[in-house]
Amino acid sequence: MKMPAKRAPLAIYVAIAVMITGFFGAIARTLPNTFANDTEESPEKTGYHFVTIYDQNNKLTIKTDAITVREVLERANYEISSTDTVEPELTSRITENNFNINIYRSRPVLLIDGQTKKYVMSSSYDGKTIAKSAGLTIYDGDEIKLTPNMNFLEAGDASVYEITRNGGRTVTVETPIAYSEETIQDPNLSDGEQEIRQIGEDGLKIQTYEVNFIDNIEVSRELVSEETTKEPVKKIIAVGSKKAAKSVPPEWETCANWARQAGVSEEDLYSALTLIYHESGCRVDATNKSSGAYGIPQALPGNKMAEMGADWQTNPITQIRWMIKYVNGRYGGWQNAMNYWWAHHWY
Repeated sequence: MKMPAKRAPLAIYVAIAVMITGFFGAIARTLPNTFANDTEESPEKTGYHFVTIYDQNNKLTIKTDAITVREVLERANYEISSTDTVEPELTSRITENNFNINIYRSRPVLLIDGQTKKYVMSSSYDGKTIAKSAGLTIYDGDEIKLTPNMNFLEAGDASVYEITRNGGRTVTVETPIAYSEETIQDPNLSDGEQEIRQIGEDGLKIQTYEVNFIDNIEVSRELVSEETTKEPVKKIIAVGSKKAAKSVPPEWETCANWARQAGVSEEDLYSALTLIYHESGCRVDATNKSSGAYGIPQALPGNKMAEMGADWQTNPITQIRWMIKYVNGRYGGWQNAMNYWWAHHWY
């Protein structure tokens, strides 16, 4: 009779399961969180965006908290020349996740205009755009064609564009229309705070001119037609108008009671209150924007009053007690201090 095979004790299976779980758990902890929850990666919560940079045949996707296109490229160590083209513009803000940036690298271009030859660096493949960057005027009816580079020794690896003049007597140009700015008051923003509510964009108009030549040299132009193809978008800036809350000066009698509790005698009360109201209006948080003097006595600096109590910033009685000591020590009494104020408008 064949005996059944012996089974391993249950404890061994448990131990093996724990080892396997720990092994795969360790691997999981070392892997990047590729499948992160959309909520965790939300740019509104994290401040980070995924940005993909396309540079010719190269592609790079990064996670960044950069604010503008320029900042993204600088952090990623991309060098941009003045003749390269970046879309969106370098000043554009990164406003969304899965943001794309395209870099169009400039290349050498040779323009042949009759006997005139000009070399430029351009990222464009449009003949008119390249000619404009070279300072050449293309008249209506002229042709610009990409031609084979038949003279590598002269042109190098430049793309060659040849201009054929067909005697055109008009020229059509695109002219930007500058956007305007509008400032609006917003009572929900603090006084002096600014916020851009709408980004300004230039418009565009197409103008056609009749050109006058003398000896085949342009001498003047006359506008014959104009069409706006894109209206400008005004820039709107909100400026805060909300004033910071200020304490309301207390009534004379309230201030008089504070002074009495601080130790001002009835004999000196009128002089003391007159001086107090001239200096601060008896406001506990009165602050001189220029000097920084603070409180009812306009102490400079305000923390001098801490010798009378830790509540010197908010307690009027503590502040007036300090003022009594100051007035007696410097002027010998309230009346003398008031006389000095009348003569100098400070004490």
